[in-house]
Amino acid sequence: MQKEAISQVEGSIGYTFKNHELLRQAFTRRSYAQENGGEDNEILEFIGDKALDLAVVQLLVREFGRMKDRPNVFQCSLDEGKLSSLKSRMVEKRYLARRIEELDFGKFLIMGVGDKQNSVGNEPSVREDLFEAILGAVTLDCSWDFEVICSVVEAMLCTDDFFLNDTDDNYVRLIQEWEEKNNHTIPLFWFKERKNSAPDFFYYATIPEIGYGYIAQTPPSYGESVNYYCDLKLLDVLPVFRGWGASKSEARMNVCKLGYDYLFREGIIEEPSIRNEIGEPTAEFAINQLEILARRGYFPLPEYDFSQEYDTDGNPIWQCTCSVDEYTPQSGGKCSSKKGAKKSAALKMLHRILKETEDSGALGG
Repeated sequence: MQKEAISQVEGSIGYTFKNHELLRQAFTRRSYAQENGGEDNEILEFIGDKALDLAVVQLLVREFGRMKDRPNVFQCSLDEGKLSSLKSRMVEKRYLARRIEELDFGKFLIMGVGDKQNSVGNEPSVREDLFEAILGAVTLDCSWDFEVICSVVEAMLCTDDFFLNDTDDNYVRLIQEWEEKNNHTIPLFWFKERKNSAPDFFYYATIPEIGYGYIAQTPPSYGESVNYYCDLKLLDVLPVFRGWGASKSEARMNVCKLGYDYLFREGIIEEPSIRNEIGEPTAEFAINQLEILARRGYFPLPEYDFSQEYDTDGNPIWQCTCSVDEYTPQSGGKCSSKKGAKKSAALKMLHRILKETEDSGALGG
């Protein structure tokens, strides 16, 4: 791996390797090792998979649990079922693959000729393997230091998305979506651990990886529990932003809020509205567009009811009604397929919501 690649990976996960050969191995597919010799990343995947499970449990417990003083027992705000559901979502293949894509690590994969020709690096299973292999490499490099492992998992998983309601105060999501929409790339984060108690160390330090000059969060005072700072890089014409916090998640959220507030203040980001959240409603994506708006707090999640009838030739006809609290009446759709009927009903509801909110000037429309 090139020095620039190593620097990007280490900065993004907030960990500096003592043995860079382990990091290189994490990115090496078996196809390359078979053609050129050396070790591949499969055993690292195994190690990383097991470390990931335990680290996620620790992060969930830290977020939702606490020890009660009297009696001295453990209490959790979520039951076992909800914790299991959250854990499953956080370690599922689709999400791990998406995080590798968002981190932009796939371009560093070291693959054999056949893998390259078949674009194997784009497969979700390959990206999932890479996520676990990187974590496996960290696990070995830090000699199984569980605190380090959890810190890296926190950075790689972007746990903010799971521990915050998916509303407009999730500044990490807002920044990621803005960068992808406007610049067709991902925001770049660099994590650093606090190594000096003086606040001026944070405020006046330069950022060698990405140049000089940035907008920083108000420096922490002496004695504050500030363990990390996070730098955010967007467009070249914009300043670099720096925020800090007791955890990597907190530092990342703070720097994204700092960046979002700047973009909004400078008129670069428009005031949130239903229209600029989803663009123009389409039949193909209406179901997803309606759910996105609901999960961002504009209105409750839609409910769908289905019924089936048959035409004169005996062919099934599906009917779907879409209901959203606060908006009446229901919207209906009809199609020969259940999915098509649902899309039609969702699209009609989207148009109704847009018309009502824009006519009234509600929700920033």
